[in-house]
Amino acid sequence: MKRLIVEHNRYFDSVFLMRISFELEKLEGIRQAVVAMGTPINLQNLIKSGFELSVETAPLQPADLIIAIDAETEEAMALARSRLEELLTGGMGDESGASAARPSSLDEALATDPRANLALISVPGIHAAREARQALRRGLHVMLFSDNVTVEDEIELKDEAIERGLLMMGPDCGTAILNGAVLGFANVCRSGGIGIVGASGTGIQEISSLIHQLGGGISQAIGTGGRDLSEAVGGRMTRFGIDALGSDPNTDVIIVVSKTPCPSVAEKVIQALAATEKPAVVHFIGGRAKKLSDKMETTTTLADAALAAVTKAGIEIQLTPGTPTAVSALPETAKQLAHEASTEISSEAGISQRAPTGARVVGFFCGGTLCQETWNILHQAGLDIRSNVAGEATKKIHPEAQETGHVVWDLGDDAFTVGKPHPMIEPSLRDDRVAQAGEDPTVSVVLADCVIGYGAHENPAGSLADAAIRAFDCAKKDGRSLVILASVTGTDQDPQNLHRQRKILEDVGVIVAPSNAAAARATVDLMKGKAS
Repeated sequence: MKRLIVEHNRYFDSVFLMRISFELEKLEGIRQAVVAMGTPINLQNLIKSGFELSVETAPLQPADLIIAIDAETEEAMALARSRLEELLTGGMGDESGASAARPSSLDEALATDPRANLALISVPGIHAAREARQALRRGLHVMLFSDNVTVEDEIELKDEAIERGLLMMGPDCGTAILNGAVLGFANVCRSGGIGIVGASGTGIQEISSLIHQLGGGISQAIGTGGRDLSEAVGGRMTRFGIDALGSDPNTDVIIVVSKTPCPSVAEKVIQALAATEKPAVVHFIGGRAKKLSDKMETTTTLADAALAAVTKAGIEIQLTPGTPTAVSALPETAKQLAHEASTEISSEAGISQRAPTGARVVGFFCGGTLCQETWNILHQAGLDIRSNVAGEATKKIHPEAQETGHVVWDLGDDAFTVGKPHPMIEPSLRDDRVAQAGEDPTVSVVLADCVIGYGAHENPAGSLADAAIRAFDCAKKDGRSLVILASVTGTDQDPQNLHRQRKILEDVGVIVAPSNAAAARATVDLMKGKAS
């Protein structure tokens, strides 16, 4: 039985609700449980799933709580409702001192800790701009996790923040590292002289983690929100962040990372970097490597950006197979080593020349930027690859499409996560698809990412390894060869530990590449017969 209930004006943070949905689905007799806010897209997707909204509960507002439960019996339904109230009123069992103080307003929060100088805001979009404005006017930097904020409000907030000399990170900003403090979904990196400004959360994570692995460190990592480099917003916070890092005595090299920007805004960003007179690296997803000046260059991949920044910082790198540099080499400096490392990965996979003719590549990603980078590498190498984040309209597919060719999926897309935890929080969506790929006789290569750090699942490699075992077993029973390639975005200082996560995957036969780009490049070699 399916039941959809609405409780008006009962707002909760979306990440909190995703975790609750996951907890409810663990209960016996519960087929599906979705607890989410009443946004139009959430409601539309639930109705598509067979839930009916009664006339009494309409109309809905984003601050209304939606409870959708599919239970086998009335008893199971009642148990789920009872457990839901426990979770909503008692949280997730966190009894730490940090959670004991729960101020209900900005004034109360500042009274609790007058030293606070940043507000992290996650409220419905219709209220988010107001709350951010209040925080700015109290002299606080803002990290705005909320989305559904209008472009007009974003521009006004960023203009006011710049006027006040404050950061306005977001809307829809989920990653930052400020003065060593890890905010949102981010990794624990050593302090150092490389500063990052990014309109891409997993882009910042991949670059900062690889910098740490290469021996470098992060001064600051400033998130801007995904729309910052659009024509409308004009790179306001990106350019402000560049100026801030340019004046920071602890920042020696600056990196800018973003999904494909508006060309005129990209030019403004490059001009702002040049004005700092500091060495700089620019990585726009889908871009090509190019030397812009003696101090500045663009790169082809996230890994290339990390290597270039560490090189510019004067940090000595040991180019040995197995390090991130081995398959993310800069043009003309380590190209041969990159090829050798890709060949080594391909050889480990047990394919001497290439994947079987007609075999498919499928990829399942938790990180949207990592998926888009993979699509770009495979596409630029000549593979007919499709994706829901493809950079070309003719290669872009809907999340509900039944694709029979090469395809990589961003499973963090809203269409996959309505009322469900993001796959970085709960990776079962990725894992189920990896396991199912093993049952498909047309699939030869499976790609996946594994993102660790604060905010991420406590052991994503463990669940991916279980899925890989199921996939390998299916392929073996059919007498087929199956390669599963993955990379781990993170550091040895993250709670999950980079080396431990890699070993978990390697122990079950997953080929673990040293970077996301490395996995994609090795896949190209496998599919085009370059490995020998």
